[in-house]
Amino acid sequence: MNSEHVDYIPSKELSRRDFVHRSSAALISSSFLGGSVMGCAGVADASTKPLDPSLEGRIYKTLKIGMVKVKGSLTEKFAAAKEAGFAGIEMNSPGMDVEATRLAIKESGLPVDGTVCSTHWNKTHTSPDKKVRAEALRDLQTAIRDTHAVGGNTALLVIGHGKDGPESEIWPRAIENISKALPLCAELGVYIAIENVWNRFLYDHDGDHRQSADKFVKFVDELNSPWVGMQFDIGNHWKYGSMGDWIRSLGKRVVKLDLKGYSRAKNNWVKEIGTGDIDWADVRKALIEINYYGWAAAEVGGGDLERLKQISANMDRVFGLSAK
Repeated sequence: MNSEHVDYIPSKELSRRDFVHRSSAALISSSFLGGSVMGCAGVADASTKPLDPSLEGRIYKTLKIGMVKVKGSLTEKFAAAKEAGFAGIEMNSPGMDVEATRLAIKESGLPVDGTVCSTHWNKTHTSPDKKVRAEALRDLQTAIRDTHAVGGNTALLVIGHGKDGPESEIWPRAIENISKALPLCAELGVYIAIENVWNRFLYDHDGDHRQSADKFVKFVDELNSPWVGMQFDIGNHWKYGSMGDWIRSLGKRVVKLDLKGYSRAKNNWVKEIGTGDIDWADVRKALIEINYYGWAAAEVGGGDLERLKQISANMDRVFGLSAK
């Protein structure tokens, strides 16, 4: 969750990213899902036809571990997420118990698709303090190693904060620091997935709703690695621009999705994915246009099993997925 709520790619890079999208999806299907994504058991109207256009067969639903408020062991939490209709779950690192997580995966049959770097708001890659940047790098490397250890392929990262200085200073700091983690990403096959958040960097926090994703595109391209992309949050920047157009601009740089709802009229996030005024039809069209296949993570207030089923059903509706 966000604490404040929150140009050219060589053809080789494009092909590798496209390969990872497809290969990870195929692996998930064959290893954990028996060839199909689990549906949600709690859809309000099972007779509702899938929306057009639909992302059927393209989306694998996941969620943040902190959203699972079910009592019991980690295995029981994983099992509840699976019962609610999710195909995976995201853990937090540093701080993840790797062995306990491996056991939960084995006992529940639910894979971990990635991690969220748990210290990225406090230890920023844009900090003017070299010691803080060194700590941020170590924690990112820990998240990458932990992700690999439990079979995931992304480490979500908030790259920094505008409070750390003017853009002309924090941009190169972040590029230099994050670049040091790229050899490890390549060795282990784990993406650094940059999330667009309310961190006053790469967009105008005081600007209007007509902003573009151009700075995010430029930042990702400057890192110039097939192991860096965007975990694009559908909702975080609806206040500042068109989510469909941002997806189109980012293109194959999108390696994973987060989603929530936002209302410009209320100037706030909404509880349920699908409420608010995000143009979900255009989002679906944009994801099809960039040929997206992959994970989509809910990032809203969680709860017990019934609440998780509701979130899963909401995701089905906005993506036009069939209730199974």
